[in-house]
Amino acid sequence: MTSNRIGLLKQAIEPLRQELLNHPLYSGLQSLTQLQTFMEHHVFAVWDFMSLLKSLQRDLTCVEVPWRPVGNPQTRYLINEIVLGEESDVDEHGTRISHFELYLNAMKQAGCNLAPINTFLQNINKKTSVDKSLSLAEAPIASIQFVNDTFAFVNSGKVHVLAAVFTFGREDLIPGMFLKFVDELNKQEPDKVSTLKYYLERHIEVDGDHHSHLGYEMMDEICGDDASLWQEAAQAIKLALQSRINLWNAIHKKIG
Repeated sequence: MTSNRIGLLKQAIEPLRQELLNHPLYSGLQSLTQLQTFMEHHVFAVWDFMSLLKSLQRDLTCVEVPWRPVGNPQTRYLINEIVLGEESDVDEHGTRISHFELYLNAMKQAGCNLAPINTFLQNINKKTSVDKSLSLAEAPIASIQFVNDTFAFVNSGKVHVLAAVFTFGREDLIPGMFLKFVDELNKQEPDKVSTLKYYLERHIEVDGDHHSHLGYEMMDEICGDDASLWQEAAQAIKLALQSRINLWNAIHKKIG
């Protein structure tokens, strides 16, 4: 059972959420080439989602040796279940894979340019900083700004901010028109977007209402009855949603 605070939080962020759901980017996507541009930008947001999640796992569970019980067992369960789904799901062939790796497979099938994200990952694997890795990869400017916004939350040291942004600011708002576009494109070119179609459907199935409710419980546990924590959480969510809107604006301009 979630608190009334969640309902108030939803009301506060609803205008920005609706702006995202009704963004003209979705109706602007009308070709495979435009979809490729979208994915080449969006993949960096798919990647940094995992850094946000891992930050929560670091703060809310024990990932050190020697192990010790950390925090609330229910919260540990919630975050570990979400990690399990995001980091080791299954692809369309039943093979274990993270959602990020599944997205990379979808990009490859769609004929996207993977050089920037691959170069970025190579540098991250060398322990190069995120900022420098993005620069060396020549990632899209809008994607760089989005990742920087995300890491501002990650580096805030405030677990209630991380939980809020994860639960509400990074909730993948996939409107019906986008799903319909991908479905129609898949009918025309099934050898190009079938993996993306599976990714979207799987994302909704695994990360939908169930994960949302897990997130609500996590927020209640972390913020409790502290009004200042809830207020700071709401502000962070608004910043995160605006960051996504800014990314969508840039992609929309690029494909226009």
